[in-house]
Amino acid sequence: MPPMTDRPGLTCDVAVIGAGTAGLAAERAARKAGARTLLIDPEFRGTLCANTGCMPSKLLIAAAHAAHASRRAPVFGVRPGDPVIDGPAVMARVRAERDRFVAFTREGLDDLPQGTMIRARARFVAPTRLALSDGRQVQAGAVVIATGSTALVPGPFRDLGPRILTNETVFELPDLPASLAVIGGGPIGLELAQAMGRLGVPVTLFDQGDRLGKARGDAVHDALRTAVARDITLCLGVKTTPEPADDGIRIRWSGASQGAQVFSHVLVATGRPPNLEGLDLAASGLALDDHGTPVFDRLTMQCGDAAIFIAGDADADATLLHEASTEGAIAGRNAATHPDVTPGTRSPAFALTFTDPPLASVGAGPGDGVICGHSDYGNQGRARTEARAEGVMTIHADAQGRLIGADLCCPGAEHLAHLLAWAVQSGATASGLLEMPFYHPTLEEGMKAALRQICRETRQPEPDSRDFGQAPGA
Repeated sequence: MPPMTDRPGLTCDVAVIGAGTAGLAAERAARKAGARTLLIDPEFRGTLCANTGCMPSKLLIAAAHAAHASRRAPVFGVRPGDPVIDGPAVMARVRAERDRFVAFTREGLDDLPQGTMIRARARFVAPTRLALSDGRQVQAGAVVIATGSTALVPGPFRDLGPRILTNETVFELPDLPASLAVIGGGPIGLELAQAMGRLGVPVTLFDQGDRLGKARGDAVHDALRTAVARDITLCLGVKTTPEPADDGIRIRWSGASQGAQVFSHVLVATGRPPNLEGLDLAASGLALDDHGTPVFDRLTMQCGDAAIFIAGDADADATLLHEASTEGAIAGRNAATHPDVTPGTRSPAFALTFTDPPLASVGAGPGDGVICGHSDYGNQGRARTEARAEGVMTIHADAQGRLIGADLCCPGAEHLAHLLAWAVQSGATASGLLEMPFYHPTLEEGMKAALRQICRETRQPEPDSRDFGQAPGA
């Protein structure tokens, strides 16, 4: 990139708007490529994952697992008695550990070159010129938009006070709710609903659709629904209307079922759209899609042919931490070398929902020409020893037996899905995986049935292993 001439205000080669996971990755990649960078953020409070996303939700889920393990212990002949849930202690630990994770993410900011961090809001006044809320302007060679996402609260739920929660506010509760309505059956809604239910909170989850967690395939969805329904009440295929009540929020619903109930709190989990408000994208000259999001190339992260790039939740493409990190690195590198841009390498789609059992999807789903192999974990050896034998796995392959994707809701799915994602990315075949060692007894052995089915249907050679001595379903 040619050197820039001095102008009033600030100048840089690459300006990054937003200091979350994608923004930090973009700034780091741009600086590594030799660019002079500015990282602009109004708060520098750490990443979404650490503050209100991945980590606090997993802390709550960990508490829920402990309570659930205590209740199910009698199946093993262990009788600890009913757990006593100390709601304030649960929430205090969530916040304390959450704050530790946030502190770790902020420590990385200490390594930035002096003058790189600009605490302000930014908006476009020209394609590569930004106006800051502190009155200064920034002239950049290229700009990366990494402003993340924000919780969507539909109109009827606004202005109903602090009893309306999102994933950005629920962890600030001093105690567990007396009762909870969850609006939305996506990953956030499912995880928090089941966790609250296992912690003794009466929970009802409402969704307009009849599909939970974006599950692909009926068998996988049925396994998820059956598991979640043990801990919470499901009301699917309904529309909801909230209204204030003396002791909470009344939810009225109609559709596949109808009714009304008062809840002490309502968690709205209806999505997290890109946080683009206030950027004045009209001044950027970018083409926008029907939702007002810049049109971009997901291999280069470039918006059209402009010197503007976008990464992370701001682009509404693959709103996951590992994808944000990858996109940020691609965007930052290409912003530094613009107008020369290079396509980056994207991994297969990979998503996890930390229900129990977890829901996972990898790569391509079922479709025309796709060969599917199935494994039933309802009688799987290791799962039975742990009294959690339930769920299914479907592995997808092409006509040559090469793995292209998977869907699963079964014990250990968060670990099994990693193995399958790596297999898909490496181009592994079902026959090749069956030649790998499978220790006994493990949950990994449960994959064998699906892999063997793919071998039979694609006429791949099946390794001569009959698992002598193993229990049925191992």
